[in-house]
Amino acid sequence: MTAGVDFLQIVNALGLPPGARVDSRVPKKLLIEQGAPTSADKRAIQDGIDELQWFAACKPATIGIPAYTDEVREYLEIAIVGCAFRSDAKAARLIELIHRAIPYPVLLITTDEKGLALSAAHKRHAQNEAGRTVIEKVIAASGLRADALDSVQANFLKSLPLAQQSRTDLFDLYASWIARLEAVNAARLTGTYGVSDDVESIGRRRAALAAHERITKEIEGLRAKARREKQLSRRVDLNLEIQRREADLASCANQL
Repeated sequence: MTAGVDFLQIVNALGLPPGARVDSRVPKKLLIEQGAPTSADKRAIQDGIDELQWFAACKPATIGIPAYTDEVREYLEIAIVGCAFRSDAKAARLIELIHRAIPYPVLLITTDEKGLALSAAHKRHAQNEAGRTVIEKVIAASGLRADALDSVQANFLKSLPLAQQSRTDLFDLYASWIARLEAVNAARLTGTYGVSDDVESIGRRRAALAAHERITKEIEGLRAKARREKQLSRRVDLNLEIQRREADLASCANQL
């Protein structure tokens, strides 16, 4: 199955009006010029990206949802972009570079040998440089498959259409899509996909996901220490700490 077909599974699930579609290729040269701050990043783009496509432009004239502007950010358009990675691509870094390079908030679909991923990152004005934007945390849902839809992924795709999102303005629309990315990440831990647009529910889930990610990394670090530890007593202490952190991890999962 080609990358283009993989991309279209997500693009079509968004339920965008025909007038929003762009469907044009983006030269890697453009991304290198605008999104590669270091020579290593330039090489990562050149060696790691197979193709980059601009699928749609979600703006007031194309989807009928108002722009959003305040002192922190300005959302005039949401770009729907797809990128096919080559094998051994530095996927996490490339996803960040693409989000940084495009001045609008991006709903980014990526594909590699591990499957599809969908990511988003809020943007705000740079504090010290007029005209520049900076990204906030990248939220990514990975491990999506074009050839095997489990119930979690099927329900996730059913929740993506534009008609089901907040239509107050482009910021709220983008936040709605981010909430669905967080919901599918939670569902990978709980086995059940459930999405809510309630601000408090979204905040609780976001906090629980952040805690789960942090504790998971702490447990990985403790296990690495335990493997290296020569003293039996110290290894026992580390294993007890791992058990305590695993209990905390289970508590976080219960809050999802």
